[in-house]
Amino acid sequence: MTTTFLRRSTRILVLNPNSSVSMTHGVEEAIRGMGLAESLIRPQSTEIYTYTGPPESPASINDGSDVLQSSEAVYRNLASSGSLQQYDAVLVACFSVHPLVERLAELHGARGKLIVTGIFEASILASLFLLTTPPLETAPPRKWGIVTTGKFWEVHLTKGVNTFLGTDPSSANNKFAGVESTGLDAGDFHGGVDPSVIQRRLKDATKRLLSKGAVDCVVMGCAGMAGLEEIIRSAAIEQYGQEQGSQVFIIDGVKAGIGLLEQTVRNKNMFQKV
Repeated sequence: MTTTFLRRSTRILVLNPNSSVSMTHGVEEAIRGMGLAESLIRPQSTEIYTYTGPPESPASINDGSDVLQSSEAVYRNLASSGSLQQYDAVLVACFSVHPLVERLAELHGARGKLIVTGIFEASILASLFLLTTPPLETAPPRKWGIVTTGKFWEVHLTKGVNTFLGTDPSSANNKFAGVESTGLDAGDFHGGVDPSVIQRRLKDATKRLLSKGAVDCVVMGCAGMAGLEEIIRSAAIEQYGQEQGSQVFIIDGVKAGIGLLEQTVRNKNMFQKV
């Protein structure tokens, strides 16, 4: 009897570029919570692995210098180990315009051998797809926006969105409602800050975003927010009422990224000549 190998598992590395193991654990819990229903519809199995940045990476990425420091530390670590060769795709789990997305793609992505994206890019694409249903003629355009941590990210992410989409921020047709910050650091979501403070700050930022009108999709602009969807949901219900608030999309970038990479790997295998 002979057997023929037809398909192997897709192997995805979820890469936390900071050195916080607790933040990686929070991301892992969000991945485990993706649900049985989602796994049942996947046409092939997916193996998901996690990585935490080396000790020289910052414990929390809170500004541009932290982004660059984490990029250098992780790149040196991975380039020297050669460990990326065992994966089909990498998800950079930092909600920023992170240099690792481009650098890792250049290092290991020749001819599409390794697919790399970030939770920032994946969240944008997920939001746009979810809002493709046109509104009624009398309704305002449906919009999406980001709730994030510190003030620095309001400018950084707004610029990043407009660059990624090639959009004019002053256009009346722009579906991007902007960025609202909580005043917290990424590490605050995993200890050191009273949960009631986190809840209040996150709800306040969400309500400011929703008050801009017709915001039907809220993106959690920090990997450290994984698992906090219900706080945002409660803010949406308080702002919009039970029926409308329950219908708001709340995007976790890690989940969005895994879904995007799974599909992209399948498409590559189907449509690219090996």
